[in-house]
Amino acid sequence: MVYFRFCHRSLIHSVVAVLLFNLFLSFPFTCLGIRSFPANGEIISDDLYGFMEAPEYRNGVDCRPYTIHVAMTLDSEYLRGSIAAVHSVLRHASCPENVFFHFIAAEFDPASPRILTRLVRNTFPSLNFKVYIFREDSVINLISSSIRVALENPLNYARNYLGDILDPNVNRVIYLDTDVVLVDDIQKLWNITLLNNRVIGAPEYCHANFTNYFTDNFWSDPVMSRTFGSKKPCYFNTGVMVMDLRKWRKGNYRRKIENWMEVQRKRRIYELGSLPPFLLVFAGNIEPIDHRWNQHGLGGDNVKGSCRSLHSGPVSLLHWSGKGKPWVRHDEKRPCPLDHLWKPYDLYKHNDEHHQSQSLDFSSSFLGYSNYLI
Repeated sequence: MVYFRFCHRSLIHSVVAVLLFNLFLSFPFTCLGIRSFPANGEIISDDLYGFMEAPEYRNGVDCRPYTIHVAMTLDSEYLRGSIAAVHSVLRHASCPENVFFHFIAAEFDPASPRILTRLVRNTFPSLNFKVYIFREDSVINLISSSIRVALENPLNYARNYLGDILDPNVNRVIYLDTDVVLVDDIQKLWNITLLNNRVIGAPEYCHANFTNYFTDNFWSDPVMSRTFGSKKPCYFNTGVMVMDLRKWRKGNYRRKIENWMEVQRKRRIYELGSLPPFLLVFAGNIEPIDHRWNQHGLGGDNVKGSCRSLHSGPVSLLHWSGKGKPWVRHDEKRPCPLDHLWKPYDLYKHNDEHHQSQSLDFSSSFLGYSNYLI
């Protein structure tokens, strides 16, 4: 290697660094896909390395060659939830080898995207997946303060950019939050048809007071208050969505969402994080999916006595949206009753001593819910 001895070498390095940085910024949504493993000797903390290898799930003889694309975020804080969610998808899929996972990891996560890639591969050796690096600076200047600091995490907004992040040949995807478990075959969700040229599908909840999701600044403005026009907007949870990425890209919906985020920065038209912009763009024009595919709100704060029960009707997907996460409550020895339905999918070695008894726990947990779950 040749070293240049030059009195202004640091200045040259600085100029080169600035040029490279500006070049990088000129491609704001170019995400690198990680397929390789970390180099030997890379440090992985015990917390991140402490997952058991999942059972190997294989296709049955009747499986045809097709791909179900699933997108999820991947980060050190909610990693345990992500692993459990993937495990639940594979465990109940009729053709698990047909499921391809697209993981979006933050560029500056405490655990590097490369470490997270290795961890997923170690836990699911036969899993079909790719990890994309999400550049947080592409959205950080659009994020406004929220009622909860956790809602301001840039990775919460990665779903806005799936059309740009995922490979161009991915034209349809199921987006899942990290705090869900499926107890049904994901192929059923994949096969849902988006009618009337709709871009996304999700369970709607029209009984919720829709006006509560926006401030008086919004409703008192004569122009903004006509946003929904003749549509009948209903609340929907963005933690489970079927998305047509071809229509998403063609309609430039990423930019439409960003426009509302820019309005929020100036006018403060909502209090929640990444949900309201989706409501402003899509509410009243989504494909309504059966409620069984998002039994949400299970993350109620049990300290305040608000453990949640199941909504009425059958259940295909359980969603611990809210402050309380099942892995935290289990570790603190104060789980809510429904948290026991999450535990069988937990692959964290911390629970290894109880692993043999989990099947029994799972069966007993189902006794009260057997008429609802799939």
